Amino acid sequence: MVGVFRERLTSVIQQSGRSRSAFAATVGMDRSTLSQLLSDANDRLPRAETIAAIANKAQVSTDWLLGLSQEGQLGTDVLSRALEVEAGSALPGDARLQRWQAEALGYKIRYVPTTLPDLLRTEEVIRYEYGEYGTQVPKARIEQTEAQLAYSRRPETDMEACSSFQSLEGFTRGEGVWGNLSAKARRAQIDWMIVLLDELYPTFRWFLYDGSKRYSAPLTIFGPKRVAIYLGNMYFVFNSTEHIRVLTHHFDELIRVAVVQPPDVIDFLKKLL
Repeated sequence: MVGVFRERLTSVIQQSGRSRSAFAATVGMDRSTLSQLLSDANDRLPRAETIAAIANKAQVSTDWLLGLSQEGQLGTDVLSRALEVEAGSALPGDARLQRWQAEALGYKIRYVPTTLPDLLRTEEVIRYEYGEYGTQVPKARIEQTEAQLAYSRRPETDMEACSSFQSLEGFTRGEGVWGNLSAKARRAQIDWMIVLLDELYPTFRWFLYDGSKRYSAPLTIFGPKRVAIYLGNMYFVFNSTEHIRVLTHHFDELIRVAVVQPPDVIDFLKKLL
């Protein structure tokens, strides 16, 4: 925590445009104290009132200074910024997910899909899922799927998905929401997933867990940046380090108990056929 504080304090001073002496004066400390805080040899945090004074003058949150949050908002906004509620749309993979994905470039992105992983869906399945919204929504969703697939093909991409194997069995049999999707379309979807999984592995890894023993709401973890939980018509977006840590642990547990590992998913799909 001391190292993170030192890095963020350095960033705050640089962004203020002031010299170290001038910045120290604005928060009521002498330059030698500030120099000690910025020293690599320092292994102690300053007093709470000093941290609060720095946060107040720099217009950042104390949580951000201490590395407890990825957001640098003013202290009074910490609670509201730790959890944001954003109205959704007809598209669970709308522009916001693309923006958050771009911001997490270079980090591992992990998600539990609503139905099938977005980047693996065929156009016919997308049109089926979003057909009630007319023609523009499926068209936009196809474009977003293509963008996600292009993103996953970048060499720096690291993505993991986790689903229940029962959801795939239900899809194959045309159960539930898939009841009106033709057997031909379902087969084509599985064939396409086999092709893409073979191409993308190990950049994209898909784990299958036993849905009778575990459950997860649809969510996406954008590295250390944020977690978005999709609730159908809105997102719950968590920005705090602690929330991200807890939800990442939840995803780790799904992987830990997965009964089908990524190298074996293709064989699982072939058996479904």
